[in-house]
This record gives sequence, C-alpha cells and structure tokens, in this order.
Amino acid sequence: MRKNIVAGNWKMNKNFAEAEALMMQLLEYKKNNATHCEVYIAPPSIYLTTAKQIFANQEIGIFGQDMSEHNSGAYTGEISVGMYQSIGVDGSIIAHSERRLYHGETDSHANRKVKALLDAGLTPIYCNGETLEQRKNNQHFEVIKNQTQVALFTLSAEEIKKVVIAYEPVWAIGTGETATPEQAQEMHAFIRNLIAEQYGQETANEVSILYGGSVKPENAKEIFSKPDVDGGLIGGAALKIEDFSKIIEDFNA
Repeated sequence: MRKNIVAGNWKMNKNFAEAEALMMQLLEYKKNNATHCEVYIAPPSIYLTTAKQIFANQEIGIFGQDMSEHNSGAYTGEISVGMYQSIGVDGSIIAHSERRLYHGETDSHANRKVKALLDAGLTPIYCNGETLEQRKNNQHFEVIKNQTQVALFTLSAEEIKKVVIAYEPVWAIGTGETATPEQAQEMHAFIRNLIAEQYGQETANEVSILYGGSVKPENAKEIFSKPDVDGGLIGGAALKIEDFSKIIEDFNA
C-alpha cells in the first residue's frame, strides 16, 4: 500500500551514547507531535535491539542498513533475515549506492535479498540511482530501468506492492548537490511507469517511491510536493533531531 515515508539512514555514525540520545530525542518528538507520514530509522546494526526497546510503544519503523542473501552459515560479519526477525526489526535497506560502490553489490544480489525479506514478511527499501557520468551521458533512464527490472521484476504484483523504492542519484549523495524537484519527479514518474508497464497501473499506484540524495529541511517540502515523490530516504539530516523533525513536518502542512 502506498504510504508517505520519511526514513533516516544513519549509516556508520554515532557511538552508543550518541545513538541512544538521538533515539530519545526522536521518541520525545514523536510523543508530542502528530505526523502525517510513516517514520523509519536505520541505525547501525548493533543498536537495533536498543531501538526496538526505546520505540516499543511508538509507531517508528526500525530497519537494518543491509543484510545477507543467505539464511545462515559461514558468512563472517553478515546478518541474516532470520536474525532481524528474531529481534522484531521491520525490514532493511537494500542495495544502497555505498554498498554497490564499496562492496560490489549488484542487482542480482539485491533481488535475492529483497525476496528473502518479503518471504519473511519484512519490508525492503530497495535503492537505485545513476552516477554523475551516467546522467551526463544521458544514460540515467536506461540505468534505472535495468536496475529496477533485474532487482524487482521477478516479484509478483502482490510482492512488489510491499517494496519501498528509494531513488537516490549517486551524484547527489553526501555532495551537497540535490536533484531539482522536477528531476526527482521525472525519475519517480519514470520508475512508476516501468512498474505500470510490468504489473499494471493499479499496482504501480500502490508502490511508495522515496527520494534520497541530500534532502534537507530547506528543500524537503518542495521535493515532497511532487505527485510521484512519496517521501525521502534521509542521510546526514537524519543525524540531527532539529533537521529530521523539520523534514517530517513537511508532510504536516
């Protein structure tokens, strides 16, 4: 079902005391403010249990930042979907551009991870996006088409409705650069149209597509106002309660 979502990807930031303090700030904010969007956070994996405890009675989605495609075995350092299930995690980010860049992850890997999460009843946040070179070479639509088809189009119509897609232009992650609201809308509409061509418009209209790429309080409202943008996957701005809460409030206007 299509939802408005603001999701905070904490990446590899915060020691335990800092992470706990930020969670408590978010808890206090959530208690005192009605929100018109779903709110998710993806802290480092060693803090997930703490997050589940702190937000036990609040509607905050708790997500991992990655997971293994394998269920168990000799995969040192990996985390399985069953481990996430056992502590009540709601889902995981999959195929973030930093996982692709630094760890060689492909859309075939992503496809298996997405399927494992869905089979376990958890929510995948699947990331796709083009590099600056690909956009300059006018390859961005083809890149997104290939990524989306390989990672997601083995799913059934009912399964893909449960996937959250995060379009994150790689050239706008951590660079201070941001796609214009028009560029974001153009690509979100393109992704939704790809899904419509494969599964039908009714199914496509139920898929949440988030924008990820230097979303800040200064630009969130305009980006979120576009008809095919259903929220954001937030990086740096998710690490400060003042910024993250302001972005959440952009759905409350």
